Amino acid sequence: MKTDELMNVLSTNLEVVDTRRVFRELAAAVMVGTVAVLAFVFFARGIRADIRELHALLFISLKVSLGLGVVSGGLIFLAQAARPRSGRKFAPNVSTWFVTAVALLAIASLTAKPIWHWHTMAMTDGWLECLVSIPFIAIVPFAVVVWALRRMAPTDLVRAGALAGFVASGISIIGYALHCTGDSVSFITIWYGGTLLLCTMAGALLGPRLLRW
Repeated sequence: MKTDELMNVLSTNLEVVDTRRVFRELAAAVMVGTVAVLAFVFFARGIRADIRELHALLFISLKVSLGLGVVSGGLIFLAQAARPRSGRKFAPNVSTWFVTAVALLAIASLTAKPIWHWHTMAMTDGWLECLVSIPFIAIVPFAVVVWALRRMAPTDLVRAGALAGFVASGISIIGYALHCTGDSVSFITIWYGGTLLLCTMAGALLGPRLLRW
């Protein structure tokens, strides 16, 4: 077959590309990952006993809001990274602004206390559990999101993998927030923010291997 004939064949019966399909499939993967995380936390880790108290509800709401901000903001950029030749660069979004706001709150809470209280505020009994649990719980949603990405055509595999880890850590934060009893803004900023960064870096490292065509 000649080149002109091949081009004619390829150009006939073209279908309109559904630009929203990528977002819908990734959103479905996020929903599946979220359900899996919530089920794991509920049945394997358990919900914190004081969940009905106002103090606990306030900090659970803060942690869940952080996770939702990460997932919603990351999902938008993940949908862009899932398409080939996505040239749009990363810009501030819901997640980055929310993380910045939490960091500012942590700085404010630390400066309002004497310096010898900083260690107690940040290094509570649950810091090691938080550091281990959030990345561990993020494995399943990360796998689900990567599976969805493999059905698409990302070309920047490092960026796509990093965003997959970013979104997966947000899902993990939503679930783990129902179990975690570390209730201080500085604790949330240091350990939730640290695990968020850790999952993002891990996704960037694994992306080229897992998403290779």
